[in-house]
Amino acid sequence: MDIVQKARELGFDQVGITPATPSSHTPTYATWASAGYAGEMSYLIREEALRKRAGVAELVPGARSVIVVAKSYSPSDCGGFEDISADRAIFARYARNEDYHDVLTPRLIELQNWISHELLPLKGRAYIDTGPVLERELAVRAGLGWAGKNTMLIQPQAGSYFFLGCIIVDVELEYDEPFARHHCGTCDSCLTGCPTGALLGLNEAGAPLMDARRCISYLTIELKGPIPRELRPLIGNRVYGCDICQEVCPHNSPKFIQITSEQAFLARQGVHGEELIKLMGLSQDEFSQLFRRSPVKRAKRRGLLRNVAVALGNWGSPAAVPALSAALADSEPLIRGHAAWALGRIGGWSAREALLSSAPVEQEAWVQEEIALALSARDTA
Repeated sequence: MDIVQKARELGFDQVGITPATPSSHTPTYATWASAGYAGEMSYLIREEALRKRAGVAELVPGARSVIVVAKSYSPSDCGGFEDISADRAIFARYARNEDYHDVLTPRLIELQNWISHELLPLKGRAYIDTGPVLERELAVRAGLGWAGKNTMLIQPQAGSYFFLGCIIVDVELEYDEPFARHHCGTCDSCLTGCPTGALLGLNEAGAPLMDARRCISYLTIELKGPIPRELRPLIGNRVYGCDICQEVCPHNSPKFIQITSEQAFLARQGVHGEELIKLMGLSQDEFSQLFRRSPVKRAKRRGLLRNVAVALGNWGSPAAVPALSAALADSEPLIRGHAAWALGRIGGWSAREALLSSAPVEQEAWVQEEIALALSARDTA
């Protein structure tokens, strides 16, 4: 049995191997970081992080090779743009069940141990989106696909709904040919489809660029404070992450995508497609139980309910007013402020009364400002 066979036995769909040479994307990455496109994700742009991303030898002394694996998370109903009624929550496909780190990391470590024990002794480190590694560049170099204009790795006849992982090792292996062609061509569906204009196209070196500060995934997950007011209406009912730039990609049409074989990645009940009003009422205990072993726990209850409040405001139905009114008394200012904004969007006397009742008792300055702005909105005047 060879490395590819063993990796597939462990459930990985694609495998490629590339030399552990320095990254050719270092100048592009440094320019991206200096432009401020990372937003609050300081872990991406610290000097140490920049240095380590420049070459995997910083992570594994004597690194010679990188084994790159891919695992599909695309469910059987995944194809084309996802249209769910505005009163229900859309979660990014990767976040609808178990955390991929927990599912795939043990398998990647098992693969590394098997190689060391059965093929040749080695030292190395395994990463599933947990370290300063440019996985997509490595995947291109390992022949798995190309970096699309949406910044995702796109695989021919398989699409882009894949998790990537890698093992950096200190031995030479047999290498695959890099993926040479860029198949996006003149298509700009992802650029025009992004509601917030986060995708910036290709730079002069042909690398895709993104302003993460405008990306819905960043706004609903990585951003820890208030979502900029001008971007809130553009989020719609996407409460955790976003797949739009993948949904509109022709390479993710039903005839191309590779369906996942992993039960842990199929949607669990009560998450994707759940009523926004029901999610708005989650207690801390209920949140912890519903999202146990889920990527959504990264946002914490306050982050998710912030997003749900925005989605309810975008829905605009008076039916959401009771849930949002109750949220004005939540212990988390982040939730209260966005609930106030949503009530201003919905308007009507019930929403106005709730805002007027909360105004005298609110202590947080920025939440007071949200209440004042909501009360001055045209529908609540």
